[in-house]
Amino acid sequence: ETIIWNTYRDWIQSYRDLPILINQWANVVRWEMRTKLFLRTAEFHWQEGHTAHATAAEAVAEAQQMLNEYANFMENYMAIPVIKGVKSVNERFAGAEDTYTCEGLMQDGRALQMGTSHFLGQNFARAFDVQFLTASGERDYVWATSWGVSTRLMGALVMVHSDDDGLVIPPKIAPLHVVMVPLINKDTQARLPEMQALANRIKAELGENYIVKYDDDDTKRSGFKFAEYELRGVPIRIAFGGRDLDNGTLEIARRDTREKMVVPVEGIGQYLRDLLDDIQQNLFNKAMAYRQANSCQANSWDEFKIAIGKGGFVMAHWDGTTQTEEAIKAETKATIRCIPLNNPLEDGVCVYSGKPSTQRVIFARAH
Repeated sequence: ETIIWNTYRDWIQSYRDLPILINQWANVVRWEMRTKLFLRTAEFHWQEGHTAHATAAEAVAEAQQMLNEYANFMENYMAIPVIKGVKSVNERFAGAEDTYTCEGLMQDGRALQMGTSHFLGQNFARAFDVQFLTASGERDYVWATSWGVSTRLMGALVMVHSDDDGLVIPPKIAPLHVVMVPLINKDTQARLPEMQALANRIKAELGENYIVKYDDDDTKRSGFKFAEYELRGVPIRIAFGGRDLDNGTLEIARRDTREKMVVPVEGIGQYLRDLLDDIQQNLFNKAMAYRQANSCQANSWDEFKIAIGKGGFVMAHWDGTTQTEEAIKAETKATIRCIPLNNPLEDGVCVYSGKPSTQRVIFARAH
């Protein structure tokens, strides 16, 4: 989890000046293009791991552990609900025995494979002659895994949470948690030292675990600053002027809901900490509600085509054959995103072939 967070933090810092470019680019470039910012580009950052084990059971446990680590980061840090599952034979990583995946649903109704973990069996060990000495003194091929995430997570962040006014970044991964904007004008020029002292107090009460900025740049209007920090997705913006100093209050705006509140300075540290936690949870709840509202079951081919056309996750029976999977993809552009872990079994018939099926799998059109 720490490795993933550090990697993601570096990506955030590397791309912190991109929100304006994203906003401009999104207005003129369609997602259907082959080259997609963060998702499919000539160069990208990548976090990857490989392990070798003495038994198949150990390797499977490692692959599943890393899947859970990724899912934990996506849900508890990125505030993106994901479905954990295994890929079909046709969709799994070439050479793998099993590919585990975290599937998220974007605001455009398309799925995104956000991270994968592979149980490679002994296939690559045999291909590259990677052996070890067993406890009994015999040589054997290692049982291997590989797992990774990439800047595709940045694309997921943009597509799940952001709006027409720019980025919305969950507090747990935000490069800046709170920005303070003093309302500077001719009437408040003489009170700038008071404003600075108030900013210092707020920062001290919030605590050293939070990143805070006091923007007293007098070359930009307050309205310009407000729009800029909204575009950058800063979770909380605080504004205060002369009247606020007199009343002992602050105007606080939260990026996720665009709500504005006037709150007392007294107890501001705890208030802001609670508000950041609430924003984090609200973003997850909002994304989960969207996924639930855009997930359905299909029990016939006609129902399936209508549901896929609307977007979202479609749970449907599949006969387990690659031929049927490819036929469905050819006719609808939908793929099997995953077979959920601990998937409930139920008797049914494949929506396409009509052959017997024992469980539903998740279909969607995907990025």
